Order: sequence, then structure tokens, then C-alpha cells
Amino acid sequence: MALFKKRTAGRPGEWFYCLEHKKVEEGPECPAKDRFGPYASREEARHAMDTARERNLQWENDPRWHDASAGARGADEDRRADG
Repeated sequence: MALFKKRTAGRPGEWFYCLEHKKVEEGPECPAKDRFGPYASREEARHAMDTARERNLQWENDPRWHDASAGARGADEDRRADG
């Protein structure tokens, strides 16, 4: 248990999506580990899970993040280590 527990103060106009409660919050009500944000509007926060899904899909299909083979990844890491 922490001796000092600082409550994060919410700012009007900052919106978050709580992953634990599955709801939109104005200002951070829940711990940072349980939320996405901040977002500029309630509507953006409401679509946080859709936005995350779209970004994950983009990342999964981005060739810059996926090498052709595991061997290529190892060779790249070796080159970086050398230099």
C-alpha cells in the first residue's frame, strides 16, 4: 500500500476511455493502466476501441514492422550490435 496516493486531477475538455469500466470519462477518473486517452472530444473517446483496433490492424499489415523471415530479423539485429 502506498503511503502517498496522488489523485490525478481531471482537466475539463480531456476525455478518456476506461478499459475496466468500458465507459467514457471526462478527466482521468481511473488509473492510467486502465484507460486510453486523452482525447479531444467525448465522441473520439467513445470510439477508442475502434481506433485501437484499426491501428493494430495497420501495424500488423505494415511491412516495415515485419521482416520476411526470422533469419532476416536476426541479421538486422547483428548489424545493429556491430555498429
